[in-house]
Amino acid sequence: MKKGFVWFFVMSLCFHVEAQGLLVDKASRISFFSAAPLEDISAVTQKAASALDTGNNEIAFKVPITSFEFKKKLMQEHFNENYLESGKYPHATFGGKINEPIDWNRDGAYQVTVGGNLEIHGVKKFYTTSATIEVKGGVITAQTTFNVKVADHDVDIPRIVIRNIAEVVEVRVSSTYRKQ
Repeated sequence: MKKGFVWFFVMSLCFHVEAQGLLVDKASRISFFSAAPLEDISAVTQKAASALDTGNNEIAFKVPITSFEFKKKLMQEHFNENYLESGKYPHATFGGKINEPIDWNRDGAYQVTVGGNLEIHGVKKFYTTSATIEVKGGVITAQTTFNVKVADHDVDIPRIVIRNIAEVVEVRVSSTYRKQ
């Protein structure tokens, strides 16, 4: 992803600047689910920031790790302190590109693939996933579900709790962008 887009993304979030073709969602919803033999773990945040550049099909996300909410506070504490080390790695980021052409001015649903770098716990890894993008009445929604292998991002799971936490976590992302 171009450094200029990342810089403009950060500037637009900080100063509420919106260029033609650059759309921002400051309340993207991201959830994850970990199915394990002893206990399922799930968390959600609606505080992820996302930018979509319809001029070049680039998309970016920035997620505050501490914004994930769990059903059990102890899980949230362990997630932030022991696994994701949110004090050291406060954000997860994604920067990538939608691979197929989309007519952003025409209502319709588009099945696309998105490829880009996901950084979690200070480790970047390239992912490609399918996504659904819908354009309807000037509103653009994007949704995807993909799997993340925690070991790929150097997240250590102590042997004592290995049966409590799955090695692969299902991640769901949902964003809504409105044309101004």
